[in-house]
Amino acid sequence: MHNGDDSTSLAPNSQRGINLAQSYIRDKYFVPFGFYIIMAAQFFSALADNALLIAAIAALREMQAPSEYEPLLKTFFTVSYVVLAAFVGAFADSMPKGRVMLISNGIKIIGCSMMFFGAHPLLAYAVVGLGAAAYSPAKYGILTEYLPHRLLVVANGWIEGLTVGAIILGVVIGGTLIRPDIAQQLLAFDFPLIETGVDTIGEMALSIVAVLYILAAVFNLYIPDTGVDHKALKKNPIFLIHEFNHCLTLLWRDRLGQISLAVTTLFWGAGATLQFIVIKWSETALGLGLSKASMLQGVVAVGVAIGAVAAAKFITLRKSVRVIPLGIAMGLIVLVMNFVSNLWIAVFLLIIIGGLSGFFVVPMNALLQHRGHILMGAGHSIAVQNFNENISILIMTGLYYLMVKMDLSIYWVVTLFGLFVSGLMYMIRLRHIANQKSQDDVQHLDDSPFH
Repeated sequence: MHNGDDSTSLAPNSQRGINLAQSYIRDKYFVPFGFYIIMAAQFFSALADNALLIAAIAALREMQAPSEYEPLLKTFFTVSYVVLAAFVGAFADSMPKGRVMLISNGIKIIGCSMMFFGAHPLLAYAVVGLGAAAYSPAKYGILTEYLPHRLLVVANGWIEGLTVGAIILGVVIGGTLIRPDIAQQLLAFDFPLIETGVDTIGEMALSIVAVLYILAAVFNLYIPDTGVDHKALKKNPIFLIHEFNHCLTLLWRDRLGQISLAVTTLFWGAGATLQFIVIKWSETALGLGLSKASMLQGVVAVGVAIGAVAAAKFITLRKSVRVIPLGIAMGLIVLVMNFVSNLWIAVFLLIIIGGLSGFFVVPMNALLQHRGHILMGAGHSIAVQNFNENISILIMTGLYYLMVKMDLSIYWVVTLFGLFVSGLMYMIRLRHIANQKSQDDVQHLDDSPFH
């Protein structure tokens, strides 16, 4: 009887120990199921964005628009990120992030429909960019609300890897849909008893892109509410601009925030420009048409996905600033493109360039999100990040537009691009070293969990 009482008293304790161990393992190594819903929504939205870019380029060429209009697509897409930066962060923090993503995805569908019904591709893609500008603070901000900070690098690795997967598949889908042989087969298919009104290659491509946006919207409906308190959206635009300016200054003055913000700002400007450089370079150096050239964009994206996954596995938030030299190396390796004329060597080289990009940007992105979340809140910090990154995109794609208009050789463009990226990354590294040496920064980092 006595022994039986002992055994029954120990059993609950043992079970509690097992439950605690299981809870620890689950909390440390597994992300919640809602994260996969967020990833699915992001995947289909990014898939549609990138398929639509190729369809828009094809539409411009069909209109016989000047070749310099093509990089302007990215300019029109990103201008909303800059103009509306003071408002989209506050909008994202004013309601559940899933609802913000649903509304933003609806705006993208409107932009796609405008192109379908004959609006100029630049104007229609600008409306899609408006939706994307509102979407971005929500899709990244929800990570810091939904997950503990120790999972942020892993989560960013997954999100970036999946986004890059969407880029790969998106440009492949876009490139495939505009191929005459594939397009004619799809146009020959008719739904029984339904007149779709889809009669051209462009209309067919845009219809399929719209379906991808609708799929993203369905997943948006099931994104979990994180339970974080939301700030009422202020109706005074002057107040919102003042608040945004305060957040912008706060992040640039933060010793860790300024480095991660500088790196990601340069990365996204360079990445957007590289999309167009790869198309032009592959047409000149490899003799590829738009359909096949767009596939090489996907090759860069494969490398970014590999680098992103590797970073998620090997780099912690504490070690994130150690990857900066890889940005310098990436810019120098871009110069090798000038000496490549073989397709398979080009594929290998572009994978390396993408791999280095993914490996250094994912940890910096996670660090920036964490610092921003602590300093000002998730939506506001992502809006500040988007503002800087998209000014970079506007400047760099604008410079590329000018070089194309000047009829500068693509080999000169590649050279200037590679040296520009390496030079700026080297300057950012010098700034970080100076920050570490300053007495104030030593005290700041001693108080930081990342030193």
